Amino acid sequence: MEHEDISYLKRYVQNHPDNRMAWYLLGKQYMLEDKEAKANYCFLQAGSIYEAYERKQHPLAKAPKLMIADWNRKRRINKLLRRSAVIALLLLGITIINPFSSGNKEQEEALTAAVMEASDRMAVVFVKPATEEGLGRALGALIEDGAQSPAYGIAAMLEQEGNWRKWTGATRLLLSTQRQGSGEAFEVGMLDALACDCQPADATEAYSKFQEWSAVQEQRWTLRSAIIHYRELFKRWPEELNDMVRPYPNNVLAGETDYMKQAFAGILEEIRRSGAGGKSSQGDGKTGAGRDRAGQGGEALPDQPLSVVVDTSNYRLAVISGDVIVRSYPIGLGGEKTPSGSFYISEKVKNPNGKDDGEFGSRGMTLSGTRYAIHGTNEPDSIGKDESLGCVRMLREDVEELYDLVPLGTKVTIKNGVLPESGTSHAQRFQLQPMQDETNPAVIYRWL
Repeated sequence: MEHEDISYLKRYVQNHPDNRMAWYLLGKQYMLEDKEAKANYCFLQAGSIYEAYERKQHPLAKAPKLMIADWNRKRRINKLLRRSAVIALLLLGITIINPFSSGNKEQEEALTAAVMEASDRMAVVFVKPATEEGLGRALGALIEDGAQSPAYGIAAMLEQEGNWRKWTGATRLLLSTQRQGSGEAFEVGMLDALACDCQPADATEAYSKFQEWSAVQEQRWTLRSAIIHYRELFKRWPEELNDMVRPYPNNVLAGETDYMKQAFAGILEEIRRSGAGGKSSQGDGKTGAGRDRAGQGGEALPDQPLSVVVDTSNYRLAVISGDVIVRSYPIGLGGEKTPSGSFYISEKVKNPNGKDDGEFGSRGMTLSGTRYAIHGTNEPDSIGKDESLGCVRMLREDVEELYDLVPLGTKVTIKNGVLPESGTSHAQRFQLQPMQDETNPAVIYRWL
């Protein structure tokens, strides 16, 4: 098969990951090119289709179970070797530093997965894609530190569409780990039938814990973004959370949460150590410090500041961090009157018409000091249409969530053809506890 045909199949399975026949055909083409590793991955995704056509089970079909057993065996051997080495050196009267410890910080930060903890006892690893090797590395990242590892861990994979991962999409939880007692024994549960080709364990508890962790991660994204933008706007670091939760026009954050109050000092120190302050548009966004632990589980969850992308071709506005779409909303536009290019949120105001049901709704965010803004509307039927004079219109619940989610100074890019055509719903809205007056009754807004 010619190269462009293989490229077509690769794109097809990315957009249709549940089509097992497509996976099987792609695997057969990889075999013709002697790319056995890639072929095996495709055959594993093909599952029953592979078995039907080849009349046998793929030899790696039970790999997750074998992988876990092999990992545990190697860990026991390594543990015995470490103990033997320590005893031997002590008998010789030598003072030692354990060469098997994970004290090389630079090496840890260079690894390609991130374990992001919502608490000291919970960790989540993101895997991309869910290969057998990725599962093994994710497992290693979650339990590598033995008794010092988090008591509960989850390996997850976000829904993928094109080059985007969807934060509120159909997330797959692949496996969970739970430490038994105070030792190094772990109970490992395979949670995804496609990943393990097995009867998965009950994932109810894992999904509940993941939802709690996700809510904290969203607060972390917003707080981290606010600290970076505060530095950009005021040329200094915030000394406390209250520096960013101020009345209009210095309302970098629209409010606070208990987590933000507890996490502020640690996240500020993390940003200062990583050198990310004032450079929100640079770097790979995969910094890991403070409570973040580096592992080898696959693709890291981005830690880039939140930004906004407006797609004029499909009337959608998305909040993103790196390649992750955190939220996606339907919007109304102004056709050719809506400008394209890069902007930033230069002003955030509540009830821009002096009331919450006026022409501009209950929230407004000015773009780069112009007459263009992202705001609410009292004409909800205009969403999905070109009826504004250039501004971006949003439904009330959507614009109020966006207002809380993105801080003052957030980058906004307006272009076409960059976002998926459809969004995903999110049952729990992001919301901050308001602390200051964010209205501006002295100004009559005349946004377009």
